[in-house]
Amino acid sequence: MTDERFDRAIAAIDAANADSPTGVELDHARRVTDWVRKLVPEPSETLLLAARAHHIRRWTVPRSSYPDGRSGYLRWRRDLHEVHADEAGRILADVGYDPDTVARVQDIVRKKRLSSDPEVQALEDALCLVFIETQYDELAGRLDSAKMASVVAKTLAKMSDRGRALAGELMARR
Repeated sequence: MTDERFDRAIAAIDAANADSPTGVELDHARRVTDWVRKLVPEPSETLLLAARAHHIRRWTVPRSSYPDGRSGYLRWRRDLHEVHADEAGRILADVGYDPDTVARVQDIVRKKRLSSDPEVQALEDALCLVFIETQYDELAGRLDSAKMASVVAKTLAKMSDRGRALAGELMARR
């Protein structure tokens, strides 16, 4: 992408994530973007924008602001998709993207049609690969082997064949 508008959008998304108190969001966004580029030979502009914005300003909605347990966790995740999509939409509109492009990026960020949209699947694969890269070891240190096996199985079930192959390569290096 050499479009100035695209560059401005990425810079604005990165600037929003740079406000993170931990720096996790900016690193995560860059990693997800890198994985999308590995998964998709010629990723669309909308997919790259969604990859960069998928967790934008995530720290502003802490998990602790929702009830404990699976239902609280799922509600938090669902609400985060909306927060991220709204924030991405504002940034993209501000740098001059048309409403259809904004809506497409928001749909990818919301993971709409995960099972039938190849771009949404590519984002999900990239997210899972970043999880393996950055969180797997720490989680494995906290969970018993049966629970960790369940986490791995659930993660792999969400991925495409290509994503699972790359995950296998990452796991083999551990």
